[in-house]
Amino acid sequence: MSKLQQTLTERKLKFRHKDNSKDSKVIIVGSIIATLIAITPYIFYLYESVPDVKVWNTFLFTYDSKYYESVQLVAWTLTGKIVPLLLLLLWFFTCRHWWYHALLVPIAMYIYQIIGYLNSENEFFDEFQLIYLLPIMAIVIPSIYLLRAKMFNKISEVSKSLEELEEEFKIKPKSFWDKIGDYF
Repeated sequence: MSKLQQTLTERKLKFRHKDNSKDSKVIIVGSIIATLIAITPYIFYLYESVPDVKVWNTFLFTYDSKYYESVQLVAWTLTGKIVPLLLLLLWFFTCRHWWYHALLVPIAMYIYQIIGYLNSENEFFDEFQLIYLLPIMAIVIPSIYLLRAKMFNKISEVSKSLEELEEEFKIKPKSFWDKIGDYF
């Protein structure tokens, strides 16, 4: 075997190793996401393990449900908000469609509802609830409209199929922190 053939063989093996490590990373991340989605019913029904009492004493903390008078009711309501929020966040960070920013509106709504619910236990809650979603909607809705307008301009210029345009507008895969960095 010549030196050139040996070098090419080594490079092929190195290239295959890089591909295998990337594939295994994708499989691991996909498995974690699939597992999270699959266990969401169990996460939701965690409230059943919380006692139906006004004051819940554990070795970690003591929780007094002043406003709702049942710790189980508080847990039930929170799991009803946290599970859809978890699923929306998974969808947002794994979606490759051009419209994925629209998911920020229901994500912000669920976060606001959770904060409002936790504050209602402290008997503090703002009456102008939806006004806090306006800044998010003021950014998301025009940006989605601009993307849509850009797509329709390209459709009228060149006869491309919708799939080709969506492929063109797809966001290249980014890491979690890269996506977070795009917003700040």
